[in-house]
Amino acid sequence: MKFGGTSVASADDIKRAARRIVAARESGKRVVAVLSARGKTTDELVNMAYEISDAPHEREMDMLLSVGERISCALCAMAIHDMGYNAVSLTGSQAGIVTDSVHTKARILEVRADRIRSALDEDKIVLVAGFQGVSGDSRDVTTLGRGGSDTTAVALAAALDASVCEIYTDVEGVFSADPRICPSARKLDVVSFEEMLEMSASGAGVLQHRSVEYARNHGVRIHCRSSFDDTPGTLVVAEDESMEQPMVTAVTHTTNEARVTITGVADEPGIAGRIFGALADANVNVDMIIQNEPVAGDRKADMSFTVSRDELRTATQVIEGLAIGDSVTADENIGKVSIVGAGMKSHPGVAAKVFQTLGDLGINIEMISTSPIKISCVIASDRVPDAVRALHEAFDLGADAVKTEDPTGVHRPTVRS
Repeated sequence: MKFGGTSVASADDIKRAARRIVAARESGKRVVAVLSARGKTTDELVNMAYEISDAPHEREMDMLLSVGERISCALCAMAIHDMGYNAVSLTGSQAGIVTDSVHTKARILEVRADRIRSALDEDKIVLVAGFQGVSGDSRDVTTLGRGGSDTTAVALAAALDASVCEIYTDVEGVFSADPRICPSARKLDVVSFEEMLEMSASGAGVLQHRSVEYARNHGVRIHCRSSFDDTPGTLVVAEDESMEQPMVTAVTHTTNEARVTITGVADEPGIAGRIFGALADANVNVDMIIQNEPVAGDRKADMSFTVSRDELRTATQVIEGLAIGDSVTADENIGKVSIVGAGMKSHPGVAAKVFQTLGDLGINIEMISTSPIKISCVIASDRVPDAVRALHEAFDLGADAVKTEDPTGVHRPTVRS
């Protein structure tokens, strides 16, 4: 069971989470719970760091940021003790979460869960601080990046062979679009790992992308649900379990990316490798890439790519340090809108419908990226809400979509094409 920051924000929230954990234990289950930092605690810790330093040392940043989840776990353990049950709170390192040595965005390499198993055998409820681990090389505290508590929970579920990993959050599940932008968005009963991976990568903030990737690779069923009521949420499962494959499952978006453009890039072998190799060495994750074919006599091209806004400063510094091209510019006024659906692989004309829908609204598409089950378009950030609503309507994803009975007992929407 994993509880997000809004699910443990106040004292009452922590007590509610404790009651839910105890209820699961009383139903006969052995329970491991992963907790995030309370509310805006992580943001506050980041602000503290930047009050002291313009460029906080990454190792010390991890030491600082790991505190929030430990606080949540200790407080929740106290609440469980008051309810008459034995609970133990563990840091990421105490729980056996071993990572690489990349500070602020480490990856889990191994989970040595012997201490957790021993505590469960002693009839204890185990609370693990999310978002953190310990480097197998340096023995330093590491953190897993934003949303890393999801990955912690999935990794523990895999290591312990748990029946399910329940992700509790402030929403009822995964929706066909962001309900704050698109009031007609509906909750999805079942989503495949492949669909959820594309949705997470293209802006859906319900589940961290790496947690879904880990779940798919280790066969961990995820149940994303609300921490404030007992209604079923969204199951994230293997594709062969999801049964129906609608043409389009959801519309996702993000306005948290920026575009870097390099003009006057020499058209010669190895240039792209130098650029993106240097970005990889700096741990900058690149999303979309586009390069034009040189037509001028000097055989120089322009290249654009998108990165998270949090990594824009690092990306531009890396590129400027390479001294490749005539100029480097950045544009933060972009957004990305995407459609995702496993059924797109067998339905022609989906891309045409996306482009026609956006064109009818006078929305200019600046970059395009596709996969077998996703189409993403970079557009002006102020047009993102219009694009989301229009695509949601164009592909008939609203609450009135036809539903069919799934043999597994879960209703799966069938979208009209």
